[in-house]
Amino acid sequence: MSDHVDGPRSIGDPAADITDLFAFTSPENPARTVLAMDVFPSAGEDAIFSNIIDYAIAIRHATVAGVGNAAKFQPEADEIRFSFRFESLERDAAGKAIQRGVCKLPDGRELSLTVNDEKGTSTPEGDVRVFAGLRSDPFYLAWDIAILKKLPNLLQHTNVLCIVVELDTHRVLDPAKGSLFGAIAETVPPQKRGLLGPAISRIDWIGRPEQTNMRLNNPAMSEIDDLRDLWNQQAPFAISKALQPLFLQRLKDSIATWDMLDGKADWTPEAIAATANVFLDDFLLFDVAKPINDKSHLEIEKSTLSGRPYQTGGGRTVDANSIDILLSWLVNNDREFLQGGATGATKPGMKAFPYFATPNTELQTVAESVELTAAPDDVWSLIGQFGGAWHPLTARINLTGAGIGQLRTMLTLDGQQTVERLEAIDDEKRFLRYTHIAGMAVSHYTGTLEVKPKGSGSVVDWRAQFLAANATDRAMKVKVSTLFKTGLESLKPRFGAAK
Repeated sequence: MSDHVDGPRSIGDPAADITDLFAFTSPENPARTVLAMDVFPSAGEDAIFSNIIDYAIAIRHATVAGVGNAAKFQPEADEIRFSFRFESLERDAAGKAIQRGVCKLPDGRELSLTVNDEKGTSTPEGDVRVFAGLRSDPFYLAWDIAILKKLPNLLQHTNVLCIVVELDTHRVLDPAKGSLFGAIAETVPPQKRGLLGPAISRIDWIGRPEQTNMRLNNPAMSEIDDLRDLWNQQAPFAISKALQPLFLQRLKDSIATWDMLDGKADWTPEAIAATANVFLDDFLLFDVAKPINDKSHLEIEKSTLSGRPYQTGGGRTVDANSIDILLSWLVNNDREFLQGGATGATKPGMKAFPYFATPNTELQTVAESVELTAAPDDVWSLIGQFGGAWHPLTARINLTGAGIGQLRTMLTLDGQQTVERLEAIDDEKRFLRYTHIAGMAVSHYTGTLEVKPKGSGSVVDWRAQFLAANATDRAMKVKVSTLFKTGLESLKPRFGAAK
């Protein structure tokens, strides 16, 4: 998710929020090139593509128009565009919800597809194959990047909606005209003029990873205006000339800030200015005539800025460690490699179509407990009531029905509302089980609350299993764990804390 939540528009429409862009040689067939875009950060298992926007990957031939401090990559005007439009959900013969779509190819042909069909769909000529569906997020971030503190992968177990285009390199791209390309991905809404102004030309777009969240909105810089939404309104390959000075200055300031994050100056002012100019022309560079591998990301840019011919195809593979490659360059100009707290995503990419690993469906667990001096029956008399408002974060509880199947609607002090259903309760065993119906970004949530004797007192165990949906596992684990701990800690003054 190297481009996720990077402005009000994309935050407000996760299905249009582009998280990543990839370009690499197919490991299954070196005569084919793979282009891919990911959308919908932390997608839940029921996430679907929007049926009112176009998802597009566009590439242009590019040339090296300058080297060293004059480094520049010039895109051509002609565009090779793959545009996807998806339909609303429908039901198949078995009643299962499915989504279909159409990919419009650069020459006007249309290719129908079914979302989550791993085989994908190919043209009769076999020159293009496409896939769209839920996959494991291949991006991993294992830093508090503002202070360069290593962390575990913050995106463990997350999924995204993925669009893959695999094409015959020579038949579709015609590298005889030039083997270097620049790629972007964008989400484009319907172009209808509104009553209050012109139509929005696009919701989100991406070239190189982390242009918005790390370079234009550097978290290590304080008291700066957020330029991300303004950037997302720019036309790819044609940044507004009037706004170029604004963006260019921010890129210079950002690189200078990154440079000093480790307390050492590794960049000259001339090198910072040259690199900022390259980043201003934001498109993912790849060369289909040279090898693209997990470490070739940004090599084209870095070599050209250094005044030497590039040796690889650049691009970005599914397993490229894009964050650490970028941080090592920005922070110390590749003096030493900065390895974060993780060496890979939740799942590695696959060597065969569609190349992105299957979705993460493993239930996550949160478990908290507290030992008390009171007898189990005394504790259960308070917390064993499904509708009891004993939790200190509860503002109000409304009950619907009675017994198994009873619903409780809880309003917390911070204004959040959740609905849960009682699935089982045993007063003799001091045990209850419930499921989550609505209110939290989870699915398949099952919680249990149990009081057991321990010594002369008791122990309360509170557990939950769930899949995060439209939120990271880390965020949901923290939220659920905080809820449990706050409730259990509130029992100590009432029933005595065991020593």
